[in-house]
Amino acid sequence: MSERGCTVWFTGLSGAGKTTIAHKLEQVLRERGRKVEVMDGDVVRTNLSKGLGFSKEDRDINIRRIGFVCRLLARNGVIAIAAAISPYREVRDEIRAESSGDFLEVYAKCSLEELTRRDVKGLYAKAIAGEIENFTGVSDPYEEPLAAEVVFDSEAEGEKESLAKVVAKLEELGFLEPVGESVAR
Repeated sequence: MSERGCTVWFTGLSGAGKTTIAHKLEQVLRERGRKVEVMDGDVVRTNLSKGLGFSKEDRDINIRRIGFVCRLLARNGVIAIAAAISPYREVRDEIRAESSGDFLEVYAKCSLEELTRRDVKGLYAKAIAGEIENFTGVSDPYEEPLAAEVVFDSEAEGEKESLAKVVAKLEELGFLEPVGESVAR
């Protein structure tokens, strides 16, 4: 049971906590002896998807590439964690369908107001002012998941609580052996 691979797909706006919780999950999985890889959207863009822009077509290509690599990893017993904005529901659903049931969507939810407040680089403020084009959640759409297996609200809950939700769902679905007192709880 515990050697079954899957894709854990974190989606949400920039700054919502996808990468933070993804890396905390990676730690928990490694501590439990699982093979795990994180596909960070920013890292993928500088390597696997270098040269792609931010048009809908380029974003879809980027997400399909991440999904392809995740499927390869998952079929080899790895828990593949994707942490990418992945703004379009149709492409996320396509990745889910191609994953043969070995897919867990995690929605990192956070209000635009809170994301703007947290944003140390000021990118949201610039996008709201019209200084940055094609900014997801401001001048470009973000389509929230309709049926994510896990939703955490990084504005209303702490990292430990968010992580515990993901770990519990992986245990419930049989991708991770339950332990007495989970590291994440």
